[in-house]
Amino acid sequence: MKKILLIEDDVSIAELQRDYLEIEDFKVNIQHTGDAGLKQALHKNFDLIILDIMLPGVNGFEICKQIRAAKDIPILIVSSKKEDIDKIRGLGLGADDYITKPFSPSELVARVKAHLARYDRLAGNHSKMNTVFVHGISIDKSSRKVHINGGEVPFTTKEFDLLLFLVMHPNQVLSKEQLYENNWGMETAADVSTVTVHIRKLREKIERDPAHPKYLETVWGAGYRFNV
Repeated sequence: MKKILLIEDDVSIAELQRDYLEIEDFKVNIQHTGDAGLKQALHKNFDLIILDIMLPGVNGFEICKQIRAAKDIPILIVSSKKEDIDKIRGLGLGADDYITKPFSPSELVARVKAHLARYDRLAGNHSKMNTVFVHGISIDKSSRKVHINGGEVPFTTKEFDLLLFLVMHPNQVLSKEQLYENNWGMETAADVSTVTVHIRKLREKIERDPAHPKYLETVWGAGYRFNV
């Protein structure tokens, strides 16, 4: 039975979501404050986390950031905050999905199933997969080695972190600020040109024609997208 952590301060909404998930044989642990939810997330094992943004105590963005730094599990943000900047920030901090309230509980269940299935496919026969494969690129998260078309290619620490982050967020447009914040650990980037330089280096290593990238695409005025 898959275990889900639901961090939601609205009791009625949390109970409704729990009821629909339990009908589908998920085991649901509800926490109503950010502090309690973060503690549960970091110290207990769950298969997926559903997270509100506006919470008493630690907010959802900070919770998402800390969970993603420690664990590789699906994180679904569910929030009444509809602004694009909030969605972009949530996804940039490592959330796998962002669902805007109000929504149907059946939609939530469908997305939960989809993300669990995707993580299970990545994991294969292991509880958590240490190697990611895409476009002939093999990324070993444990040894931090990258093989391209069977041959090992050296990556610096930041190049590896940036590539892995992009690959783990396929087909999503990520801004330079988001990439800087995730990989350099600063919420406000003093010099996001650092990201541009590293993107260029990644293309030189993973693209057949770096001048006309196929995988690591520039979305003008928005950021970058790793196409899968």
